[in-house]
Amino acid sequence: MSPPLSQWNDFTALIDGLAWPTIDALNALLPETSGVRFVTQDPALLADGLHYEERIARHGAIATRPENWHDLFNAFVWLRHGALKRALNARQIAEIAVMGARQRSRAQCALTHFDEAGMVVTLQDPAMLAAWDVHDWHTLLWTHREAWLDGRARVEIFGHALLEHALTPDKLLVGKALVVMGEGDAKAVCARAIAAGKVLNDPQELRPLPVSGVPGWHVGTAVESFYTTAPCFQPLRAGRTYPAPLVNR
Repeated sequence: MSPPLSQWNDFTALIDGLAWPTIDALNALLPETSGVRFVTQDPALLADGLHYEERIARHGAIATRPENWHDLFNAFVWLRHGALKRALNARQIAEIAVMGARQRSRAQCALTHFDEAGMVVTLQDPAMLAAWDVHDWHTLLWTHREAWLDGRARVEIFGHALLEHALTPDKLLVGKALVVMGEGDAKAVCARAIAAGKVLNDPQELRPLPVSGVPGWHVGTAVESFYTTAPCFQPLRAGRTYPAPLVNR
């Protein structure tokens, strides 16, 4: 498999079998201290009338539809990035307490966008961030391609909907990124910032990244013209700006 799915090869055994992974098989991979479990989403579960996020917060129950790629990838993200998932859930619950279950705040939209299409991107070179600020995709992804290939720049897919879209061959993927400058555990930095309410208060905070343009993620990345012709590389919209990145100290 090509990225981003190849980054999830540790779950290959679950998806290469003849049968769909069971809820029990997913729960068996959760740490005993996780405080959550996967439960089958069916009419009996939904009869409790709880919001999806409330069910997780109150009972640790993650509603999971059987034989559903979207929910299977969601389970994988919980298994790999539990701290980020818990931070998002806590923020969603705080917003629901203010907005109610039927209204959505700007923060809830941002939290959901990251949950569905999010990425954590780590950079070390300020010149790459400057190129990203103005959607200079050629510079960010082609001129600095060695940084992506040798690990000085890294992208970790978080959004489960983005993983689902990656099942479609040759689909050009664009995700929503939180950016961390510096070395270290970028996911932990993001989890702390989300929990503290320092980020994801508005969808406009998230930076779009045509992740298919990361060198090696799509066959087109071997050719320079890909970065000026592929439709996923959109120019910066007039007046659009991005906040400063998080810093790994």
